[in-house]
Amino acid sequence: MPLEIVTVPCRSDNYAYLIHGDAGTYLVDAPEAEPIIAALEGRDWGLDAILITHHHADHVDGLSELREKYSPRVMGPRKEEAKLPPLTDPLEEGDHDGTGNMEFEVIEVPGHTLGHIAFHFPKAKAAFTADSLMALGCGRVFEGTPEMMWESLSKLAALPPETVIYSGHEYTQANARFALTIEPENEELKSRAEAIAQARAEDRPTAQVPLSEELSTNPFLRASDPALKRAVGMQDATDSQVFAEVRTRKDRF
Repeated sequence: MPLEIVTVPCRSDNYAYLIHGDAGTYLVDAPEAEPIIAALEGRDWGLDAILITHHHADHVDGLSELREKYSPRVMGPRKEEAKLPPLTDPLEEGDHDGTGNMEFEVIEVPGHTLGHIAFHFPKAKAAFTADSLMALGCGRVFEGTPEMMWESLSKLAALPPETVIYSGHEYTQANARFALTIEPENEELKSRAEAIAQARAEDRPTAQVPLSEELSTNPFLRASDPALKRAVGMQDATDSQVFAEVRTRKDRF
């Protein structure tokens, strides 16, 4: 069965994702139930498992209603189990699940929260990163440290470049405006920002993008690049120090 990934807009700017293939239907994050149920019913799909990335309310608020309606497995970070609704399958770094084209592995990506995880589907060339790596950005460092977040982003940056990154919010246009303050001469970034503006004018989502594009345009992934270090005047700083500076600038932007 070919794999199908459906982007489901939720709340004001969240995304949930339905993944339909050999193992049935999975959902990544549950910001609210109603649009997810509508997307499932419109395709005549059930729901076999919910994959939770982290404990924040805007990623789990729809979980109870979906659990009651579909009785799915609920999988999420073991390190945040005490902060989450009951999990059937607590997960940690290196765990694998799923079958066929829906096989996935768990990557721990702390920083935004201490237990945040991402789900990498290698056969599908897809990674669901929620509020860790985001399109042209990354999540705020609420619970971890900049060093921790940089290490997490570096793990994701090492995935195959053709991997499509599915992140958790429609923040891309604002992220592009900020990225251009860091690298105003980056031609790929300027071109991408124009394409994002056009997509948003047409109400098309932009938080789903190949990792290769992120590597060439996302300042939070480029903290090790000499060109970006020069751009922020930190040629001799460590990569994590440069990342921390970029993150601080974004927090104030």
